[in-house]
Amino acid sequence: MNKPARGHLNKSGDDPLRHLREYRVEGVDGLELGSAITVASFEAGQKVDVSGDTMGRGFTGLQKRHGFSRGPMSHGSKNHREPGSIGAGTTPGRVYPGKRMAGRYGGKQITTRGLVILKVDTDRNLLVVKGSVPGKPGALLDIRPAKRVGSKAAN
Repeated sequence: MNKPARGHLNKSGDDPLRHLREYRVEGVDGLELGSAITVASFEAGQKVDVSGDTMGRGFTGLQKRHGFSRGPMSHGSKNHREPGSIGAGTTPGRVYPGKRMAGRYGGKQITTRGLVILKVDTDRNLLVVKGSVPGKPGALLDIRPAKRVGSKAAN
């Protein structure tokens, strides 16, 4: 932990923490410096948005990363899991940006929106959420109340 973060915690009287996050709240009434936000602010049936890092799969090929189909498996074909042609020849003489090719897959932050809270356990500070959340078991997640999206006006 760097010195500014340690100074921030010393001012609030807390010990150094492994994970420290700041959240924007609508009102500061009832909150004190260094107070923790627990699951008590959520309720069963509420919709939440869950953000986290997806499972990293390392450097992967086209079939796993983009769902490409494979080449023929018999009659002397040597194109089983290969990419095939990647573009035109002399003109334009380059590969267009955004070409789907092999590369790093996963390990990006995504948000799963509109998940419903089934149960709130304030004793153990746990939420039971219906649906899949990003990341491996035990990963750090960011859970926020779902944003209300206004309805579009009928034309």
